[in-house]
Amino acid sequence: MTTAALATAAVSPVLAGSLKKTGAKARVRGVQLYTVRALMEKSVPATLKALAGIGYEQVEFAGYFGEKPAELRKILAGEGLSAPAAHLQLDQLRGDLQQHLDAAVEVGHDYVVLPWIGESERNEDSYKRLADDLNRWGEACRKAGLIMAYHNHEFEFSPAGDFVPYHHLLDHTDPALVSFELDLFWVRKAGYDPLVYFKQYPGRFPLWHVKDMDTEGNMVDVGAGIIDFPQILAAAGQSGYRYGFVEHDQPGDPLESVTASFSAAAGWG
Repeated sequence: MTTAALATAAVSPVLAGSLKKTGAKARVRGVQLYTVRALMEKSVPATLKALAGIGYEQVEFAGYFGEKPAELRKILAGEGLSAPAAHLQLDQLRGDLQQHLDAAVEVGHDYVVLPWIGESERNEDSYKRLADDLNRWGEACRKAGLIMAYHNHEFEFSPAGDFVPYHHLLDHTDPALVSFELDLFWVRKAGYDPLVYFKQYPGRFPLWHVKDMDTEGNMVDVGAGIIDFPQILAAAGQSGYRYGFVEHDQPGDPLESVTASFSAAAGWG
């Protein structure tokens, strides 16, 4: 499907509902647990308790750190947290997919997200296969009551002639089956404007990674950089926004980082 066709296509019922419920007052109250992975390795319950104490309402998993899905659901409920999304690696999606989808349902996720592909997968033929795979995994997710999503880094925006991988994935995945988790740091790092994508592909971006950048292009705690998040949030309804997760890939002190990022995000309303 072409970019123009997607821009005028009807979005899925789930995304349409999210468009009605969000808008300029969209809130960011989630955290990607990759930021606190060093703490998760020591104690999942203690880490989730600390995040709830800061004020977070949602978490996004990047691995379960040995905890069983039923136990995770119990821990989350005990802390008043929900976990709308989790990352699944490529080998998990290509392996026993149903096992991982069953676990996602048991924990209580709405989305499963492919967060990364290795360098060997970053060529035109592989991206074309990936679009087909995402549609296939998206159908399996739909049958399980879940939604498939893809998370970007910077490399998907590197063109090879007229071929831009990220654009191909957007144009050749079914909006009813595949959503996108837009990483606001990496799209800016690549030199692109998220607002343009919201306009061209309305409703495709229900999940955001909210990560900040300094003037040198380095990742910093949310609120310590130059990205105008309130301006981006004002277009949340167009994007299909449902959940935003603050993140820092390499924080100096994980708890200090997520505390600072929460405070900044709370100031946006």
